[in-house]
Amino acid sequence: MAHEIIHPEGWAPAKGYANGVLTQDGQLFVGGQIGWTAAQVFEAKDFVGQMEQALRNILAVVEAAGGGAEHITRLTWYVTDKREYLARQREVGEAYRRVLGRHFPAMTMVVVAGLVEDEALVEIEATAVIPR
Repeated sequence: MAHEIIHPEGWAPAKGYANGVLTQDGQLFVGGQIGWTAAQVFEAKDFVGQMEQALRNILAVVEAAGGGAEHITRLTWYVTDKREYLARQREVGEAYRRVLGRHFPAMTMVVVAGLVEDEALVEIEATAVIPR
């Protein structure tokens, strides 16, 4: 098998995509995660709450593949409101550290007009390298 689909236990089914794809050499590609729970419910309505949930989702996929936060090598952020992100950078940093600690992979942030899920304010995709 060329790769393994990663889907955290207890999560609602992913329809039309994979939450994670793990290659034989340990590269993990985590599909864009948004601020909803494992049941695909938006509990947080604000940017920081959704961002923290999206990071928790990423970490859940990485852990389901056998890794940890320290194995994340890249994050790409898609945000719908640049001003809110900039205005709340201190809170963003605090939420980030609560989930991923002081591990800072390569990152890119892109401002977008919207995301597929109307309630989503941020979507974050990741790459990790899981030791084999």
